[in-house]
Amino acid sequence: MPQIAQLAETYASQIFWLLIFFGFTFFVIGRGMVPRVLATVEARDTQIAADLAAAQAARDEADRQEEAWRVRENENRAKAQAVIARGKADAAKKTEQRLARAQTRIDTRLAEAETRIATSRDAAMGEIEAVAAEAAQDIVQRLAGVKVAKPAASKAVKEVLAHG
Repeated sequence: MPQIAQLAETYASQIFWLLIFFGFTFFVIGRGMVPRVLATVEARDTQIAADLAAAQAARDEADRQEEAWRVRENENRAKAQAVIARGKADAAKKTEQRLARAQTRIDTRLAEAETRIATSRDAAMGEIEAVAAEAAQDIVQRLAGVKVAKPAASKAVKEVLAHG
């Protein structure tokens, strides 16, 4: 095999070129490119950590503001409910006062009406007694032919109406 025989003759030149190629690759990639890539990765990691810290700080601040807002909202809600309760109480009080005044007016009118009714009833009873007394006088005179005095007829009608 001729390839194996040539190996001893080309062995030294292949090692030479191998060392030159790996040396060139080591210096170009290892010394030139890798530190730049590592620096970029480090900068990126630092930026991501800073962004995460800023986001967490913003979240904490938002949570704090939200809690403060909730406290203010609950206080405002409690104040509003107190105002509503006061308004309802005031309205109920005013309504009660109006109802009391209206009830007083109604009671006054009712008392006046009852007085007028009693007066009218007494007047009507008086008229009925007078008419009944005249009718009794007339009936007794026609049936019995006796003339009854007006006071006696009125007294008899009153007795009958009182027991009747």
